[in-house]
Amino acid sequence: MKRVGMVAIGLLVVVLVAINCFFTGENGTFGDTAAGDALAGDFPQVGQAIPVSLVRGALPAAARPQEPRPPLPYRSENVAYRNGEIDLAGTLTLPQGPGPFTAILLVTGSGPQDRDETLFGHKPFLVLADALTRAGYAVLRVDDRGVGGSSGDLAGADYDKLAGDIVAGVGYLRSRPDVVRVGLFGHSEGGYLVPLAAQRCADVAFVVLMAGPAVPGDQVLELQQRLLLGAAGLPPDQVEAQVAAARELVRLLRAEDYTGARAPARHMLAGQGVPPDQIDARLPGLTSRYARESVVYDPAPSFDALAVPVLAFYGGKDLQVPADQSVPVLRARLADNPDVTIKTFPELNHLMQPATSGAPKEYATIETTLAPEVLDLITQWLKQRYPVG
Repeated sequence: MKRVGMVAIGLLVVVLVAINCFFTGENGTFGDTAAGDALAGDFPQVGQAIPVSLVRGALPAAARPQEPRPPLPYRSENVAYRNGEIDLAGTLTLPQGPGPFTAILLVTGSGPQDRDETLFGHKPFLVLADALTRAGYAVLRVDDRGVGGSSGDLAGADYDKLAGDIVAGVGYLRSRPDVVRVGLFGHSEGGYLVPLAAQRCADVAFVVLMAGPAVPGDQVLELQQRLLLGAAGLPPDQVEAQVAAARELVRLLRAEDYTGARAPARHMLAGQGVPPDQIDARLPGLTSRYARESVVYDPAPSFDALAVPVLAFYGGKDLQVPADQSVPVLRARLADNPDVTIKTFPELNHLMQPATSGAPKEYATIETTLAPEVLDLITQWLKQRYPVG
């Protein structure tokens, strides 16, 4: 047998170990075939078996037409700064000229992400940084704790520590003479962390949220499971069994009973079709401190305190952070803020790609990394408030 690493994404480490916008680095097992240069088998994912064939040979590059290619009309610097004992490393792109510039710090979604937020062969933050820097804004994108050039351990971190990492990034940018103001951009779980960091840092000038949840994590998890498992074809009774296990997992995580949480986590993984010999390896990701944070967090206080300009947008086909769940709550929470723009793109998914069903299995097959209308919305919103030049 041969194992091939797979990468996924997700909002909640808890369910993403089987779906994603929230799990990375899991393994699929493929059966041997008679041919020495080929492997074929089934990859179990979210309760379904996905047929897979592998043939030895050169791997063709996926078509990603939006990724920038040199020469680039802007400067790029590798930078580093600290939050206490944690070293954080990233890339800062700056327009040509002395500035000073409005800068944007990008905050990734759930799970261990690199500075480009590399997911399913896409690099959303690389594409976003390129578009914004070409438009005249400085952009800092950073490796998560324990990824790339950043030290530390994401699994043991709580939201207080992760918000501190963001505040440290704001402090670094504000220390530079070529930066005049700093705003925050958060994707998915980053939409939890960005308002929390803004609440703690007076130097945040604005906030942009992409598919950011506006309700507590347990509510996101439950609806996410219903939509994703239903889209994967699980019968209603199995979906309800999975939801019940998720509720029990949340209860135990809330009580910080990480040992007890292993039983419902094991039930969830088995129900999603994970082979028995792989379940134990995945349990730590579902029962960690970080997993607890994602399902017990309530963003209401940080939204209530958010007084800076806010742009928030969602995909109408997002099955991981459904717009219908978060948009009404966000509007209500930000009703007293005089500068709020909230928009839903009906045909886009959780990654802001043009989608057919919105299911995660489509992400890698779509050539577009970020829909052009999303990039236009962000740049025009910024230019209206912080003109360039």
